[in-house]
Amino acid sequence: MSALFLAFAYLRYHWARSLVLVLVAALILFVPVATQTLLSTSERALVARGEATPLLLGSRGSQLDLTMAALYFSDERPDPVAMREVEAVWDSGLGVPIPVYTAFSSTGFRIVGTTLDYFDFRGLSPASGRGLSMLGDAVIGAQVAESLGKGVGDTLVSAPENLFDLDGVYPLEMPIVGVLAPTNTPDDQAIFVDIKTAWVIQGIGHGHEDVVTAADVAAGTAALANAAVVQYQRITEDNIESFHFHGSQDDFPASAVIVVPNDTRSSTILKGRYLDTEGPTQLIEPAGVIQGLVDRIFRIKSLLDVVTAIIAIAAVAAVGLAVFLSYRLRAREIATAVKLGAQKGMVLRLLAAETVMLLFVAGCIATIGAVIVSRNAEAWVGWLLALGN
Repeated sequence: MSALFLAFAYLRYHWARSLVLVLVAALILFVPVATQTLLSTSERALVARGEATPLLLGSRGSQLDLTMAALYFSDERPDPVAMREVEAVWDSGLGVPIPVYTAFSSTGFRIVGTTLDYFDFRGLSPASGRGLSMLGDAVIGAQVAESLGKGVGDTLVSAPENLFDLDGVYPLEMPIVGVLAPTNTPDDQAIFVDIKTAWVIQGIGHGHEDVVTAADVAAGTAALANAAVVQYQRITEDNIESFHFHGSQDDFPASAVIVVPNDTRSSTILKGRYLDTEGPTQLIEPAGVIQGLVDRIFRIKSLLDVVTAIIAIAAVAAVGLAVFLSYRLRAREIATAVKLGAQKGMVLRLLAAETVMLLFVAGCIATIGAVIVSRNAEAWVGWLLALGN
């Protein structure tokens, strides 16, 4: 007990040096553990999203771009697939097709046009408000609500495709009718609308609303209407009946179609129908695409482990050198203690007690940090993945 008491007294007196040694040792212990935790969580998060999506139908081209656009709502814009492909899957009776259209954005977040089946498929439910029920409604993810400070009753305006095209498609003002519960997936960073609303944003569908009313004419306040008068369009209960679409819906676009087959046999049959490499569409398994991406990304993990080990060895050597120099500086102090009758074993126990106490405190700090990282790893990784998109 006397050795521990003297060691504690010494470390407390030289608190600045003790604090530096503790922090350095804590970092040496913490960084490798935190790195491995975040890497493992990232790998699981990436693969889980792909494994949760059985099949993905889209235009032939880059499978990675198609997967990233449909599953992670990234900035990749694969060639659109016609809605007749959705009807073809429905007519086959082999699975449920869920179209996803991710061509537009608002305030930096991707607008995802889809159907109500998507919410059931992903297990999404509103934490406040309600789901989509009317053309023009928007349901936002938890991170969108937190980042923008918006909630039910607020509105969002879609970003125009071309700021200089005054005669082009007007941006659409969308009322927020629901905020989804957090899921730690890219869904938290998305703005969900009905796919028909996305087509309205594109200009395939539009409504008619009088800019100048009869009351304005009677009052003499009528103004000339042109493309500069209305900055964006709204869909309201008064004008929703006037919204209509031009052309056949079979030709309308979707970025991709998530296909949920009825069973393994149905999945096999569906995949067999899209084996023609010359066809305009492809049916892929996102899990395989994501696993290939993860394998390529995490090839550097072994290199990172080597670098971490080298840094750790260098840091341990630095701490050891600092402790050694500290003992060298205390040579006279130790000699005085021996002259006063302290045995060499007592001096060694004193020095050992100091080292053990430093490592114990550093270990506690590193453990607390590792626990914090472990408990928040999924949320942090989900945020980072969404930010990267």
